[in-house]
Amino acid sequence: MIIPTAGLLLADAPPGTHPTISICGGGGFLCTYDLDTLISAGIAVVVTLAIGLILARTVRSGKPGRLQMVFELLLSYVRNLIRDTVGADAPAFVLPLAATIGFFILVANWLDFFPLQQPVEPANADLNLPLAMGLIVFLLSQAYAVRVRGVGGYFRHYLRAPFPPLTIIEELVKPITLALRLFGNIFAGVVMIYLLGSLFEAWFGASVLLTALSPIAIIGMTIWKLFDVLFIGTIQAFIFMLLTIIYFGQAREGVGEEGQEAHSSA
Repeated sequence: MIIPTAGLLLADAPPGTHPTISICGGGGFLCTYDLDTLISAGIAVVVTLAIGLILARTVRSGKPGRLQMVFELLLSYVRNLIRDTVGADAPAFVLPLAATIGFFILVANWLDFFPLQQPVEPANADLNLPLAMGLIVFLLSQAYAVRVRGVGGYFRHYLRAPFPPLTIIEELVKPITLALRLFGNIFAGVVMIYLLGSLFEAWFGASVLLTALSPIAIIGMTIWKLFDVLFIGTIQAFIFMLLTIIYFGQAREGVGEEGQEAHSSA
């Protein structure tokens, strides 16, 4: 059968084309959603939850299995990152937040290794999903900043020298840069697959490509996807998780200094 080959080599629509669905009968911003992103993100959520449930059922206090050992090593690494970046007294929710986001992004990115066609596309190739995750991280980190600095200390942080407007801009662009970094890398991979498939088709023709030359083309595409999906996709998941932790660490900046200033003035 050549259907999987066609799905791997020739995209059925240019990158960035998203079928939409309306949930409230209108065409407004809050009514229209990208169908492929909802389906792809839903698949990634199901896979993430399934792995988590399987792990929870197999956890034991004695000699761990391979899956448990891998996850314990990863969680230990993330826990150490949080302790070094945020502090030993970091809130308990930072670990599950960072680890879950990182693992979800990893699963969503790795799904692109399979020959996907509409309406199933890499979820993070749609800016809406990375931006939503970036906004969640931003809002939670800001709430944590208010908690540790207090309302007064939170607003004083934005007025610090040398140029307060830059501090405000630096803070507000965090969710945008966080989202664009992930989106740009995943979308670039989708574009490359589309261009490579189109190049093969232009050179040899679709009918020839899917018969005599399909093994060569599949090998080439597989090698590219191993690099783009497994390597770049893994790095981007790690970077998003790491920046999530760093943002919570930055939320504590100046806390000790304010306390020392208040003590000195007293």
